[in-house]
Amino acid sequence: MNLDQKFNSGSSSFEDAQFESPMNPRYSPEEDEKEASLRPRYLAEFQGQARIKENLLIFIKAARDRGEALDHLFLMGPPGLGKTTLALVVASEMGVDFKPTSAPAIEKPKDLAGILTNLRPGGVLFIDEIHRLKPSIEEMLYIAMEDFELDWVIGQGPAARTVRIPIPPFTLVGATTKAGMVSAPLSSRFGISLRLEYYAPEDLANVLRRSSGILDIAIDEDAIALLAGTSRGTPRIANRLLRRMRDFAQVRGSGKITKEIVHEGLGRLEVDYLGLERLDREILKAIIARFGGGPVGADTLAVSVSESVESLEDYYEPYLIQIGMLARTPRGRVATPAAYKHLGLEPLNENGRLQF
Repeated sequence: MNLDQKFNSGSSSFEDAQFESPMNPRYSPEEDEKEASLRPRYLAEFQGQARIKENLLIFIKAARDRGEALDHLFLMGPPGLGKTTLALVVASEMGVDFKPTSAPAIEKPKDLAGILTNLRPGGVLFIDEIHRLKPSIEEMLYIAMEDFELDWVIGQGPAARTVRIPIPPFTLVGATTKAGMVSAPLSSRFGISLRLEYYAPEDLANVLRRSSGILDIAIDEDAIALLAGTSRGTPRIANRLLRRMRDFAQVRGSGKITKEIVHEGLGRLEVDYLGLERLDREILKAIIARFGGGPVGADTLAVSVSESVESLEDYYEPYLIQIGMLARTPRGRVATPAAYKHLGLEPLNENGRLQF
């Protein structure tokens, strides 16, 4: 039985279906190119973050009019909000080269020296996870950011000496999800600091309309609204859900994403109407059922749900805090009344202590 026969027969099982792959004749490499094109390249295409875009437009125009490199740019915010995309947009708007890397990839000073000496004048160097830079790399970066020179040690022992190597003026764009872990000397050297916020549903709806047009996906407006409301305020998640709904529409529907297809798809993915995934609910249930509503430490909570502390703090907690279902206190994490209500729990005792 082929794929079409399997699902036209009414079977809801996906286990034995032969899905398309690069080895399948129906696989289209053009589709990968379309998905790569979802990343905006200019401010006019970048959805949401209106205040940030307005300020950046002024800074970029001023730098271009003066014929200078844009001042160093520090981007903060949860993952998936467009920090990498915004760095690419800055390079495109300035009309200069874009060199992306991440802090863990820069292991030795010579790695940074090789990157900086190969940048063209005015180029943009994007360093993701900049809070993970090694101290020796940071120290070299300080001088490069301020004086556009590199300190380089020649020789060893008593004969060692330091020379300064000039490098072209450049713009460093540093991105982090943990701004508090970036050292003060490094953060103070950025001339522009911007914090990206979670997106409003109407901005995410615009993201979905643009992405569906690029990917040539037919989608109803009410389906867009439903997806926008379940995307956790994050464009990356909105685009990911759009691609998954395309799969459900292709296999379970007529090829068009409807509200019904989205309901079915989200149900299969265990995503609820607030965008909470199964593990989000497991985190809240663990705090309530195992730890009396909290407080509970991050390490203990991560072990109880079999997840890493990094994933808990970087991905799950920010959104739960944003929608008011989780609170961080000096003693640990606490589930709020909104979490109990969302899970269908009620207060039982005279002190207002919420529990099962």
